[in-house]
Amino acid sequence: MALYAAYGSNMDPAQMLLRCPHSPQRGTGWLEGWRLTFGGEDIGWDGALATVVEQPGSRVFVVLYDVPGSDEKELDTWDGATLGYYRKAKVRVETLDGGVLAWLYVLNSYEGGLPSARKVAILADAAEKAGAPADYVAALRILPCDPRPGSAALPYRVRPETEA
Repeated sequence: MALYAAYGSNMDPAQMLLRCPHSPQRGTGWLEGWRLTFGGEDIGWDGALATVVEQPGSRVFVVLYDVPGSDEKELDTWDGATLGYYRKAKVRVETLDGGVLAWLYVLNSYEGGLPSARKVAILADAAEKAGAPADYVAALRILPCDPRPGSAALPYRVRPETEA
């Protein structure tokens, strides 16, 4: 089985169990020299999509899962790799036990654009559920996001105008 490094919503162990029931969590670690960012805003989903890019001095928290081939195909579908939105890349993940090789998804689009507030909330919640350090989760929660209605973390409600 190959180790998959999740940095987005798949950090949430409960979500991964639903998507890939044969893929046990194997720990957590850091992508040293990488930065979490967003892109692909033009794909038509709810704001920009999460991805990682190399950047010296930066780091990204990841959750490692042992993913067999059948679950990998399922994950490819869930994450848009089968549609060409993401490609796989091999990376070195630093864990408490040393470095390990893993694969992850990298967006096939230019960096730029803002994620929806809903996506930012999902990402931060997933990191928290996976045991990311509190300062990392706090930094995720304040990421800039798309201010348009409908991108809110909570359901958006339109208030009727009232007369004075």
